[in-house]
Amino acid sequence: MALLRTLTHLGSALLLSLLAVSAQAEQSISDGKYEIHYNAFNSTFITPEVAQQYNLTRSSVRALVNVTILKIGDDGGKTPVRAQVRGQAANLLQQAQQLEFQLVDEGQAMYYIGSFRFTEEEKQIITLEVQPDANMPPYNIEFEQTFYTN
Repeated sequence: MALLRTLTHLGSALLLSLLAVSAQAEQSISDGKYEIHYNAFNSTFITPEVAQQYNLTRSSVRALVNVTILKIGDDGGKTPVRAQVRGQAANLLQQAQQLEFQLVDEGQAMYYIGSFRFTEEEKQIITLEVQPDANMPPYNIEFEQTFYTN
């Protein structure tokens, strides 16, 4: 029972960390079927405990990309769903890093986290392919962001 409380607390801590960061720079797309939220931030924004729980690397030169997919129901309600998520981060010299996403499933919240390295004041072009339905083409998302070491 204590382990369950600890896991719930750590999961909630990760969710709260991601929500706090996402409030700063969240972006989303929606087509009436799905709503996809995405953002990127320096990995030092999460606590050491959350990083350890989810096997994430905290570093002043490492960023995290967070992707959440919500299915929009006929009644307008939104439910988190699984998807195939792929992506890359590339600097202006077109040096690209493939993002490997891991699923964090907390029942009522579900998100994909990927990471990449960057240098001080480096602009990255992040491209994502998000495919919640294997029978439909993926959603293609691209955004640019400049990252700073702490």
